[in-house]
Amino acid sequence: MSTFKSTQSNLTRGYTAALASAAILSTTAIFIRYLTLTYQMPPLVLAFWRAGLVVLTLLPLLAWLRPDLLRLKRQHLFYLAGYGLLLAVFNSLWTLSVALNGAAVATVLAYSSAAFTALLGWWLLDERLDWAKLLAVALSLGGCVLVSGALEPAVWQANPLGILTGALTGLGFAVYSLMGRSASQRGLNPWATIGYTFAFATVFLLGFNLLPGGLIPGAAVHQADFFALGDTFSGWGVLFLLAAGPTVAGFGLYNVSLSYLPSSVANLIATMEPAFTALIAYILLGERLNGWQLAGSLMILTGVVFLRIYEGRLASQRLAPPPRVREAASVE
Repeated sequence: MSTFKSTQSNLTRGYTAALASAAILSTTAIFIRYLTLTYQMPPLVLAFWRAGLVVLTLLPLLAWLRPDLLRLKRQHLFYLAGYGLLLAVFNSLWTLSVALNGAAVATVLAYSSAAFTALLGWWLLDERLDWAKLLAVALSLGGCVLVSGALEPAVWQANPLGILTGALTGLGFAVYSLMGRSASQRGLNPWATIGYTFAFATVFLLGFNLLPGGLIPGAAVHQADFFALGDTFSGWGVLFLLAAGPTVAGFGLYNVSLSYLPSSVANLIATMEPAFTALIAYILLGERLNGWQLAGSLMILTGVVFLRIYEGRLASQRLAPPPRVREAASVE
């Protein structure tokens, strides 16, 4: 009985952390779009500053509150360096995708990761892939399309580089989820993992931007590009808020959820993000949710709730004692 309660408690913690992460991360596309349009900030320069400010925010906080978390074995550092490289590539692709595609298409393409993660988790981590998870993937992907307004043909303009970048973002997020799950299985603290991976990602992003001749799309071409915000207090303030708020809390809570949930389940819950974005726009900006957006939000929510109920019942069936044991217990 205690094992069953523990399993249910872990599921609840995992779902709560993943939902909170989706709600917080739902603001990132708005920040990124604002900075790239208002200040003409190159996307990879934005990704570099974002990662660097995360490190300046999180690592000193961990050193003050939990210095023991920062002491890691050498093999873990090598693993986190690889994780940081992946994060640098993923963040670069995501930032570039928002700049090329706009928030709507970038969000839909990024959450193709739900399907990628389900397949890769089944293949690489031996995670379960059954009809319930496939149904939840279909509902989530369909809901993302409706919520983001990606049914409008004008949104999908002839933009092959943007579409390719967005699709690679989805694949990158899927691999990021798998590595986050693997990090939790190695016993790494999720907040220390975030701190170290963003530290390594900052170094890699600096390297991407220093490559000569603007070799990578969206990277810095001139040294002045690193300071596109100039002396604008509001611009640097928005950038700091993006890093210290949604990025630290959003990625941190997502990694916390990976400590309790399979990567495919955590990634499916993350598809709630566009629905949260639409809700925030309605509350703060007065934007009306149309019928398609409401239907899409309901689809995503249905997929998440259905999967939570299904996972709970599966856990109870798996942990329930066989009939003979129950009969013996009732006789006693």
